[in-house]
Amino acid sequence: MKIKIGVAQITPRLGNLAANFDLCEQYVRKAAAQQLDLLVFPELSLTGYHVRDLVSTVALRLDSPEIAQLKAWSQEVPLVVGFVEESADFHFYNAAAYIAGGEVRYVHRKVYLPTYGMFDEQRYFARGDKVRAFDAPFGRASLLICEDLWHPSTVYLAALDRALFVICPSSSPLRGISDGEVQDDNARYWELINRSYAETFGLFVIYANRVGFEDGVGFWGGSEILDPFGRRLAKGCYYEEDFITAELSLDLVRRKRVASPLLRDEDLDLTINELIRIRGR
Repeated sequence: MKIKIGVAQITPRLGNLAANFDLCEQYVRKAAAQQLDLLVFPELSLTGYHVRDLVSTVALRLDSPEIAQLKAWSQEVPLVVGFVEESADFHFYNAAAYIAGGEVRYVHRKVYLPTYGMFDEQRYFARGDKVRAFDAPFGRASLLICEDLWHPSTVYLAALDRALFVICPSSSPLRGISDGEVQDDNARYWELINRSYAETFGLFVIYANRVGFEDGVGFWGGSEILDPFGRRLAKGCYYEEDFITAELSLDLVRRKRVASPLLRDEDLDLTINELIRIRGR
């Protein structure tokens, strides 16, 4: 089975839902024209990243008119989009939704909210409490948002939950550029872990990062799609908007896992027992 996936590497406008919907629609039209099986947008693509005190203003409930618009677009092309989700009990989450066939099929709430250095997410967002895989027509997948992927346990859990794809919407900022280098330090590390996870767990990694500037902070882009052997199938530009696509063959997952049956050999009881021991220490 082969599928075609696209990543829209965009520059959202901070707090401007209307402008961001217009921007996303442009890429939805491109993706639909190419008959993509999935289009992935970055983290908080509908709101911009540094929403801070705007959280309650830009938040969307799953029954909102804006989500209804995304459902309509998903009749043309399935989407992964980042937004601020408001729950029934008025908590606010940094969330990403998989929307297909006119329905919200799955929502992931970011579980690791960075609150160090320039980051201050846990002040404004509630934490998600689940890492799951979900079934889609193109195969079983898991959504993880930016910092989630910096914690190896999340990808491990997704792989054990039979994910064939890890989809990571991101808003990764510039953090240190060495003289003469095109990439910043953050980009180099992201590219290292994306390749390592893809090859270690034998799955596709779809990494969708944003670009542009907010409050003096720049975002480096460099979105990429990697196969289960850690090979790059598509790569976005650094520092500017881009639209990348790649054709993925599920046979590559089979080939990788036949050659390296690491997931088959995982000892869950060992892992659980040792985690219980460590937690009780």
